[in-house]
Amino acid sequence: MKKIIVMLMLLAPMAVFAQKFGHVDTQSIIQSLPEVSKVNGELEALGKQYQNELQTMQDEINRKADEYEKTKSTMNATKQQETETNINQMIQKYQQAMQDNQQAFQKAQAEKMQPIQEKIMKAIENVAKAGGYVYIMEKGVGQPIYISDTLSKDVTADVKAELNKLK
Repeated sequence: MKKIIVMLMLLAPMAVFAQKFGHVDTQSIIQSLPEVSKVNGELEALGKQYQNELQTMQDEINRKADEYEKTKSTMNATKQQETETNINQMIQKYQQAMQDNQQAFQKAQAEKMQPIQEKIMKAIENVAKAGGYVYIMEKGVGQPIYISDTLSKDVTADVKAELNKLK
């Protein structure tokens, strides 16, 4: 019985080393895809549209505020209060529009990038299955600082090739 336990203890590390590990740099893959530049162009256009809308609102607020400052001395207290309330409401609408635009932009970005990310994940999965990998980890920012090239293979090129097959 002791011989079996000793044998298992000796063979267990070998089983761990027999497993295949890989790493991939998805950021370089994303940057190499033509679909991403198209999406970035669409997002840039959407961002400019939102920026123009906000600039128009800001210009209107500035115009009203300047007009108020010039005519403030000739207004009665009721008119001053009414104008200040109007300007404050415009500022609140501007701030709300800024938040709404930011949320809409983030939603559009997520929706447009989701099919690309799913395609990349499918390619990684295909490479992992075809290569018999137990684990493929991300090599990008915020991930492992060191990856041993002797124990882990960089499969980025394989994933790029698989993406070309998936088109």
